[in-house]
Amino acid sequence: MDEPTTDRDTGAAPLPQQRASTYRLGDRGHAVAEVRRRLVTLGLLETEDDTVTVFDAAVDRAVRTFQQRRGLSVDGVLGPGTFRVLEEASWRLGDRLMTHSPGRVLAGDDVLALQQRLLDLGFSVGKMDGRYGAQTELAVREFQRNIGVPADGTCGPATLKALARLVPRVRGGSPNALRAQERIRREGPQLTGKVVVVDPCVGRFEDRALRLQADAITLDLARRIEGRLVATGVQAFLTGTGGAEESTEEQRAEFANRADAHLCVSVQVDGSPNPGEAGVATYYYGSEAHGVVSSAGERFAGLVQREIVARTGLADLRSHARTWDLLRRTRMPAVRIEAGYLTNAGDADRLRDPDFRDLVAEAVVVAVQRVYLDPDHDAQTGVLRFSELRALRP
Repeated sequence: MDEPTTDRDTGAAPLPQQRASTYRLGDRGHAVAEVRRRLVTLGLLETEDDTVTVFDAAVDRAVRTFQQRRGLSVDGVLGPGTFRVLEEASWRLGDRLMTHSPGRVLAGDDVLALQQRLLDLGFSVGKMDGRYGAQTELAVREFQRNIGVPADGTCGPATLKALARLVPRVRGGSPNALRAQERIRREGPQLTGKVVVVDPCVGRFEDRALRLQADAITLDLARRIEGRLVATGVQAFLTGTGGAEESTEEQRAEFANRADAHLCVSVQVDGSPNPGEAGVATYYYGSEAHGVVSSAGERFAGLVQREIVARTGLADLRSHARTWDLLRRTRMPAVRIEAGYLTNAGDADRLRDPDFRDLVAEAVVVAVQRVYLDPDHDAQTGVLRFSELRALRP
């Protein structure tokens, strides 16, 4: 069995007590001083007196840069999500003993580096998500069996030394993408029997009345998507009904994983301080900072984006990689849809129209079908109709 390693001295105190706190421009406190030190370590902030405890303009810029690079929502606010990812970014491979604990999964840049090493050596680690989950543990055990050390699934000094010695002869390629493509091919083109989780998600609204309106529209849209999926033979499940019952992204991702879903569709109506901001955007799991992406998620998001734009005429805000918990923690391809802005007069008028929500729902269901169609036999964007999908049922 690998012996425990000693955590390196990062010069930074842990941040667990700050995860429920929120800091922004103008705030002060010891947590801000700690964040400043971490941003200096990451090269995002110039070295300075570490007794400074103010969240100033330089920290705001550094936090926004960090959020952009890490695929988070760029708002300059140090909330629980940014705190957690900032903590994950401080770990390097070899800093700590890594083992799988179902109730408290390790996460960090060191885990992502381990996953990349194993993938380069030909071991399947599942999603490259920087989390030491069950699939990563299985890959470590398989690697340990291959090198002749006890296969305990714990990554310590002996395993790390072996990883450092075994340099793959060939790097690059997309083994995870090839596995995803093959899995989808094996699942076949028929939607009957497939499981899709639909997640109504409330957007960012400070105005309570606007938030309630967005919640109602989002839930209605999610139910329209669910109903059409069921009509094509899909087993569709909603993660919740929004409002006061809204759960965390982590909980909703676990719901999708427990359902053993083939796909996950998260939908929300957005808002912005800029009333001119309008259009539809889709998001999939990916991290620019680490050069990792869910290829199946990216393709799914692209299909959804193109279908909605073609059928509704909403402004095309394109598809983007993000590391939001729902996209990161789901085992299946997942997409987040921001289906227009309730703070924009034009988008708002359309979102309040049930016929428009029908168009969006049809676009999503058609995109789900197109995930499983052979490109050589696929229809053009905006052409396939819901009635035709029902005809495809066995």
